[in-house]
Amino acid sequence: MSLDPKIAGRLKRDAEGLVCAVVQERTTRDVLMVAWMNDKALALTLATRRGTYFSRSRQELWVKGETSGHVQYVHEVRLDCDGDTVLLTVDQVDGACHTGDHTCFDADVLMSAP
Repeated sequence: MSLDPKIAGRLKRDAEGLVCAVVQERTTRDVLMVAWMNDKALALTLATRRGTYFSRSRQELWVKGETSGHVQYVHEVRLDCDGDTVLLTVDQVDGACHTGDHTCFDADVLMSAP
C-alpha cells in the first residue's frame, strides 16, 4: 500500500522519514499519545481507519491494539499547516498508553492553572 502522491508531497519528514502523529480522543478531546508514522503507516491508517504507527525502537509498523486489544478507530486525520505533524481523532478502546493508562499524559503534571 502506498500513500497518495498528493499527500506524500505535502509531508515534511524527519531524517528517518517520519512525521509526528498526535492522537486525540474524539469524545473527550484528551490528547492520548504521540507516535510516529512513515508513509506506509499513514497510508494504512487512511485505508483501514485503524491507528497504525512506526515503532522507532523496533523499526517496524504496529497497529495500535493488535496485541493489547486497546484499538483505535480513526475518525479523522488532519495535516498541520507545516506538513510535519498529523492529528488523528480516534475512538479509543481501553487505555491508549502502553502502561494501560487512559492517556500517556496521566502521570506527570508539570504545571496547571492556579
